[in-house]
Amino acid sequence: MLEIEQVTKTYATGTRALSHFSLSVEEGEIVAVVGGSGCGKSTLLRMIAGLDHPSEGRVRVNGAVITAPHPLVGLVFQEPRLLSWLTVAQNVGFGLEHLPRAIRDARVAEALARVGLSEHAGRWPRELSGGQAQRVAISRALVAHPRVLLLDEPFSALDAFTRIDLQDHMLDLWADTRPTLVLVTHDIEEALVLADRIVVMRPRPGRIASIVQVDLPRPRDRLSDEFEAAKRRLFADLGHARATVTGEETAPAAAI
Repeated sequence: MLEIEQVTKTYATGTRALSHFSLSVEEGEIVAVVGGSGCGKSTLLRMIAGLDHPSEGRVRVNGAVITAPHPLVGLVFQEPRLLSWLTVAQNVGFGLEHLPRAIRDARVAEALARVGLSEHAGRWPRELSGGQAQRVAISRALVAHPRVLLLDEPFSALDAFTRIDLQDHMLDLWADTRPTLVLVTHDIEEALVLADRIVVMRPRPGRIASIVQVDLPRPRDRLSDEFEAAKRRLFADLGHARATVTGEETAPAAAI
């Protein structure tokens, strides 16, 4: 489904953000990417989204090489980035202008109902809370039915209670159509709640340190002993990745 093949990114300054990054993500799989600042997480997402180009290697979705923004790939940023001059409904339907109005309106209504914002359809973005605005941003990304949805720390600016609520809600939305999700996050607990696999990255340049298979059943109990053990293991992997910033070897995958 999503193939990242030996991708390297070197900027004009000579800084190498990513080095020989390869990963295959199955259809419907949720993969979280974690690591310290400067390990190329956001650069990776921008290349999958077609917003930036690899210096070497390539990204493919359903066999198509991604060289520009693609209708099969959606993206949700850390900030909602809603258009202030459009209503909530107009923001959600912004990418559906090619559809007949009746179909577009039906899709927008359905998307807002799924995130509990039907009553807010005519409101302006400035009238929404942070959590509501991010729900609109997620709806805008999902309403186009992407097969790959990229999430760049989408809940990090929210308070803890809203963040947990949206993490759970994201899984409900994903279950409807099961797009492939690639999530960049600094939140270890968020990665464990959402992901089937977690890619731990090593910095300077960014590359894979380890890939952790998360075998905990859903819904995942954040207070369980198994969840706490998984967190400890993941923190240990991150610590190892930070401590070994030289070399190109990739640690074998593990399960938690």
